[in-house]
Amino acid sequence: MNRFRRLIWAGALAGLVAGLLSTALQALAIYPVLRAAEVYESAAAAAPAHDHEGHEHPPAWEPADGIERLGFSTLTNIVIGTGYGLLLAGLFGLRERPVGAGRGALWGVGGFLCFALAPALGLPPALPGAAEAALGARQLWWALTALATAAGLGALVFGDRRARLVGIALLALPHLIGAPHAADGESAVPAELARRFALLSLASSALFWLVLGTGAGWAYDQLTSRDRASRPAA
Repeated sequence: MNRFRRLIWAGALAGLVAGLLSTALQALAIYPVLRAAEVYESAAAAAPAHDHEGHEHPPAWEPADGIERLGFSTLTNIVIGTGYGLLLAGLFGLRERPVGAGRGALWGVGGFLCFALAPALGLPPALPGAAEAALGARQLWWALTALATAAGLGALVFGDRRARLVGIALLALPHLIGAPHAADGESAVPAELARRFALLSLASSALFWLVLGTGAGWAYDQLTSRDRASRPAA
């Protein structure tokens, strides 16, 4: 039970640090782009929405700009960071080997490839007002891509020759299927702003995963070293 608690602590501590860093990066670099995109989105949606009976719908709730938005973003990033941190710590625990900051960083790179870069090859991070396919279809393709990339990377790193061939096929599978895209409709935001947002989002994700993997690896070794030290010599 003590080992389990230490795994939880390792993932939670790394997730907290990575989540706070992600919020700081978003506030400095990404929020200004979001605000600019919201201006275009508001202009495109200037006419109030009505249903088929002509009733006007109030706008959906969203956090107010400033402290409220920053607070919700911080909470969201910490929850996401903690979840991914626990996932990494659990994988470290299954392997039962020392990790350290260096190997943890490599695991973080793997997480970035699985959950950020590979899905972004088909579905780049999109601003509000962008023309997109149905949410369900995008979520399904994202999940397929993340799982296939994780399995493919695992086969390439830990498998034999045959497993590596399967791993290459898994890496290619989601992109051969193709990501869902909107059949029609124009984006309300300029293409240059959309490209800038996508690049900044990927850069932020890369730093998030690097910090998360490094922190989780370091914390895992620090917190589980007591278990190794307390084991009797064979």
